Amino acid sequence: MNSKYINIAKDFSVVPAGRFNEDGPFNGTTFRQRFLLPAFRHYQVVQVDLEGTEGFGSSFLEEAFGGLVREEGLTSQEILDKLTLLPKSGSGRIERYKRLIARYIMEARPNG
Repeated sequence: MNSKYINIAKDFSVVPAGRFNEDGPFNGTTFRQRFLLPAFRHYQVVQVDLEGTEGFGSSFLEEAFGGLVREEGLTSQEILDKLTLLPKSGSGRIERYKRLIARYIMEARPNG
């Protein structure tokens, strides 16, 4: 099975923040377009490691993950079928981020 592993802290930024490019270089749109979208298009399993960052704002998480549905045309089910959030069992903070990501994916609706 082909899979892609993305460690946000090591591959992108320890301080991911914001929704759009004007919010800074490590925003949700950039992460979605540079890391998530290519991974979802080319791999059967996409593992995203949430450990090691200083935290995530809701705007970053919603834009990165919800944006896959809203902006990129993927379905919620397609994303959830491929996505594995790591670590498997994390701190309360990590578990909260996992719940938020799942919610943003499920609540997102395609634009247009």
